[in-house]
Amino acid sequence: LYKKVIIIVIKTFKHCFSGTRFRPLSFEVPKPLFPVAGVPMLQHHIEACAKVPNMKEILLIGFYQPNEELNRFLLNAQQEFKISIRYLQEYAALGTGGGIYHFRDQIVSGSPEAFFVLNADVCSAFPLTEMLRFQKEHGEPNSFVILGTTANRKQSMNYGCIVENEETNEVLHYVEKPSTFVSDIINCGIYLFNPDIFQHIGAVFQKNQLNTFSCLYKEPTNGWHRAEAIRLEQDIFTALAGQGKLYVYKTLSFWSQIKSAGSAIYASRLYLNQYHTTHPERLATNKEGSPKITGNVYIHPTANIDPTAVLGPNVSIGTGVTIGAGVRVRESIILHGANLQDHCCVLNSIVGWDSTIGKWARVEGTPSDPNPNDPYAKIDSETLFREGKLTPSITILGCNVTIPSEVIILNSIVLPHKDLNRGFKNQIIL
Repeated sequence: LYKKVIIIVIKTFKHCFSGTRFRPLSFEVPKPLFPVAGVPMLQHHIEACAKVPNMKEILLIGFYQPNEELNRFLLNAQQEFKISIRYLQEYAALGTGGGIYHFRDQIVSGSPEAFFVLNADVCSAFPLTEMLRFQKEHGEPNSFVILGTTANRKQSMNYGCIVENEETNEVLHYVEKPSTFVSDIINCGIYLFNPDIFQHIGAVFQKNQLNTFSCLYKEPTNGWHRAEAIRLEQDIFTALAGQGKLYVYKTLSFWSQIKSAGSAIYASRLYLNQYHTTHPERLATNKEGSPKITGNVYIHPTANIDPTAVLGPNVSIGTGVTIGAGVRVRESIILHGANLQDHCCVLNSIVGWDSTIGKWARVEGTPSDPNPNDPYAKIDSETLFREGKLTPSITILGCNVTIPSEVIILNSIVLPHKDLNRGFKNQIIL
């Protein structure tokens, strides 16, 4: 599709790594490395990128101090996908546009004709080659492409909204999270650029320098205003719309944001369903002497599961997990080293690393899925609290939590160091 190399930039940015809405799970692992459908969230991005023709390298950009876990992930990914993968750390949170502009020299090294930018906290089929083909068939050679999808009228206002020319697919108008309805076509956070984008970002940077006190972000920690802090959506797309430079490719494949822990279970369902065509070997099957499988289930080879257990649909079992006799697990993610003792029941929950659920205990949450009767409904990113109360959602057990036998946990977030001897509902238990 392109004669020269293509570089993929996955923008992880500050909030994706800090994962405030992803707590307490983000206390133990950076949000982009949280396992979804059995593999780290970022690996789904990298697997899709590795299929792009003539792709040279993958750059991860974010404001996050690299650690041993991130370095190990990068090393393993490089070995598995046989491609260069580097992490570039911002000196401050620079926004989706400021980050790629700061590292523009690394991105344009090798004179690529095009490069992708993917936000890390999205779940998608990642139709990257289709976007390349679309860019060749639509617009000018130096045009840019946004991946879009259709949302319902109410939820569209929670995203960037795109007004297009239906004949040419040119973006005529772009508004980020409008207060009133603008369009049901929303921004998916996946972009195809060429190096000309840096001229447009540079123009905003120059303008920011000239208008330091009126146009810039204010850093809450030290009071500095940064001209480098640039948002692709508000600062770039809004200005490019209607100039014949920006086009939207609308996908009919699945897409969702992964903002909260509840949305991780929904994303796991989408990826597990995709495995039928992309990775059928990752899906468990019913075999003699194995647990009963209902629907799509991922089981890590190191897990030890009693054959009388019933798993699925939409279940992901991590490394070293132990599941006893008669256990029922549905719509849940069970993380590394967890121990589910005999006859316990886990529904709509995430069981944290090295946690234990006692015999006959019940851990259950409320699913936060999109409306199944609306084909364009998206998952709502609920806040942790509503009117001073914990929002009913999935149940989350933090790292090293022990749930005693015969205890019932409903719609709760449970952190370690708490002696549980009764039922809990709609609470954060410290």
